[in-house]
Amino acid sequence: MSDDESDASSASPSNSSDEQDSTQQKQTQQQQQKEENNTNQQQRPPQKKQKTSASIPPPLEIAPTADAAQKQIDHQANSLSITKTGNSNNNNKLIILLDQAKLETIKNRRGAYELLNCDDHRDLCKKKLKRDPKEFRPDICHQELLALLDSPLNKAGMLQVYIRTSKNVLIELHPSVRIPRTYKRFAGLMVQLLHKMKIKASENGTTLMKVIKNPFSQHLPVGSRCYGMSCQGRLYSPSALIKELVPLDPNDATAGKGQVCFIIGAMATGHVTVEDHPYIEKMFSISEYPLSGAAAINRVLGAVEHQWGIV
Repeated sequence: MSDDESDASSASPSNSSDEQDSTQQKQTQQQQQKEENNTNQQQRPPQKKQKTSASIPPPLEIAPTADAAQKQIDHQANSLSITKTGNSNNNNKLIILLDQAKLETIKNRRGAYELLNCDDHRDLCKKKLKRDPKEFRPDICHQELLALLDSPLNKAGMLQVYIRTSKNVLIELHPSVRIPRTYKRFAGLMVQLLHKMKIKASENGTTLMKVIKNPFSQHLPVGSRCYGMSCQGRLYSPSALIKELVPLDPNDATAGKGQVCFIIGAMATGHVTVEDHPYIEKMFSISEYPLSGAAAINRVLGAVEHQWGIV
């Protein structure tokens, strides 16, 4: 064997041992790195998963309540520069006067006061009062008040109601008053009003109904126009009549049309006359047929609501 071959054979085992040592060192380093990574992961706090931002649909639009509609109307009215003088609380409102309402009280045998009507006091009307019982119909006023105060026009804050009785007692109603549905409770409320002169809310003390001083003309705003409703008046359709008399926009102070007042009868027989109300400009009718007061009110208010965009 030559010297070169002996050197190569002697060098080969040393080289293999060096390679083994290097692989062992690499394996130990890899194990140490794995252990360090495991310890770091254990020490780190768990990360919260980020929520994916899902597309949220827009909220549904909700119709405004009566209070919100009233605030919006008041804001629009206050933003306008109105040059006319008068009662600012009645601006841009339709005024209704229920005329000749039979609201009278009578003392019964038990000493309590009741609202005089044709059903419960027929004999008393004939013998003591010497009058026709058919005249005493306070239920007509009750029906008309329900038609007025339940209307969208009133709920929007665009209606002012007055009552004038056959005894010339003038009554003002607050728009927020709620008239009892049953006649018996309505009669008790009217007796309380005629004796105490006012009705207040138990919650906040707001005066809901009160007796005011005559004449009615002094409570009308400056520049207002008054019209009577009767089957003997000039015939118009409700929409044509309201278009002729009422401004298209209730907040338009430059339209040249002042506030409008309609006088509607609340009696069983008879008509609204210019003799009782000399400030009436014209008399109008809205049907070829005689209508009840509640039916006439519904036709008039419906035409006004349509013109003013009140739904």
